[in-house]
Amino acid sequence: MLSSQDPETEAAPISAATTSSPEIAQDPEDIQAVERMDAKKSPHWLRLRGLVPNRDTYWGSLVWNLLAFFLPALYSTLSKLWVAKIDSSKVVLTDVYTYISVVAEVLNEGLPRAAWLIIGDNASRSISSRIRLSYTLVLFQTVMGLIMTVVFIGAADAFSASFVPPDVRDSSLSYVRLSAPVALTSAIQVAVASCTRALDLPDVPLIISSTGFAVNIVLDMLFISKFHVGSFQPTVLAQAGIRFTCDMVAALAGLAYFIYIAGKMHRRDDGGAEEKITPQVRALIILARPAVYTFAESAVRNAIYLWIVGRIVSLGQDYATAWGVFNTIRWGLVMVPVQALEASALAFVGHRWGEWRLQTGGTRRPAATWKDIKKISHPALVSSIVSLLVEIPICIFLSIWGMKEFAFYISNSDRVADITRTMWQNIDWCYIFYALNYQLSSVLLATVPRWYLYQALGSNFLWMLPWAIVVTVVHFNQEQAWTYYSVIFGGANVFSFINVSVTLVFWARRLMKGNMKVHQ
Repeated sequence: MLSSQDPETEAAPISAATTSSPEIAQDPEDIQAVERMDAKKSPHWLRLRGLVPNRDTYWGSLVWNLLAFFLPALYSTLSKLWVAKIDSSKVVLTDVYTYISVVAEVLNEGLPRAAWLIIGDNASRSISSRIRLSYTLVLFQTVMGLIMTVVFIGAADAFSASFVPPDVRDSSLSYVRLSAPVALTSAIQVAVASCTRALDLPDVPLIISSTGFAVNIVLDMLFISKFHVGSFQPTVLAQAGIRFTCDMVAALAGLAYFIYIAGKMHRRDDGGAEEKITPQVRALIILARPAVYTFAESAVRNAIYLWIVGRIVSLGQDYATAWGVFNTIRWGLVMVPVQALEASALAFVGHRWGEWRLQTGGTRRPAATWKDIKKISHPALVSSIVSLLVEIPICIFLSIWGMKEFAFYISNSDRVADITRTMWQNIDWCYIFYALNYQLSSVLLATVPRWYLYQALGSNFLWMLPWAIVVTVVHFNQEQAWTYYSVIFGGANVFSFINVSVTLVFWARRLMKGNMKVHQ
């Protein structure tokens, strides 16, 4: 149950009383003596611990985030491969899971994306207050995810009619219903992952992804691989059922581990349970204030995206399958480093923003120096440079050697592989701008979400929406369709990069002049 408490208690500055305890504040000589005793007891264990990336640093968190994002992307690729082996004509059905996830993303990008600004503020909020906010976020997202799951199950007919090609629509209803719970499981997973990354616990999302991946592989081998147990014939519904089971197991495992870790952090912070960490209505209100902007941005972006995807699906099964394969490769290779870099940038921009806000005394219109601007945005700039070093070789490799072969491996169709290669070669270079856009926009998202919404509305209303209207009014044949769609999606990446760069210039100027109203 959510309880009520004065919202000001959530943002109370950390005092010496709340941050010092017998477990933390010790004499340096005592600490060194304990370390020497530990070294004598278990030198091998200590050496192994030294190899584990430090999750409290940017580079350490990046390693954890790379692993956490890599495993789900790998299984997404494998799931299409399993279905292609069962029936290549049904590969397009696996995109139902993706499109349900896109709709659920509106929920998952609302409150959870406020975590970087609110929960990520480790300067003015105590550990207990940040845990309370996290628990509130997770509970709210779980309830909303359950509601969305019920809606998806009830609207399976309408969803199938919009996003499944007519050739396989008759067999899609059961697949839609089995995929519907992704709204619930993704709500739990995203909420826990966002909170824990903001709390500098990137190992929790890794627990989620590794648990899901391990269970998925075992169940796939047992029930839908060539070496499956029993004499039954594997079906795409079996694959959907396995994915649902593993998503739920992963979500619950991550939630349980988070509660365990958070309990230890709370006891270490308070020396007892003096400050409550139960979910509260006031905590929800604090999260909801900046989340209004992230929710609106996600709703607009995903609505226009699904509008355009619906037109691609109407081109026929080959194009619908190719688009799904294209996105699988994009999310599996291109987006894993981009998302990991963004997650680390968001966490540490949020930390630095909180430190700067504490220094300014919590005024609503603080004035920053150029040195402050550089310090706050430094993690995002580092992520931008690293993304260039990673994405340029990936784009070149896929364009010259890998895209057609990879697409055929996933779809088991020459026609689909050719279409996918054409899709990629037309817009490959645009994804370099896409990667940069992700990193630069993290500055706005982790500091002033209102401005993040402004730049996103500019990109969606000035570029994507006009093109969505064009592809709806003008009926393209298959030969000319992708020429226009490449302009839409490739151009959107370039336009968004220019848009966010200009927005950041205005953000910095207004912040330096003290003209920007910031969240308290």
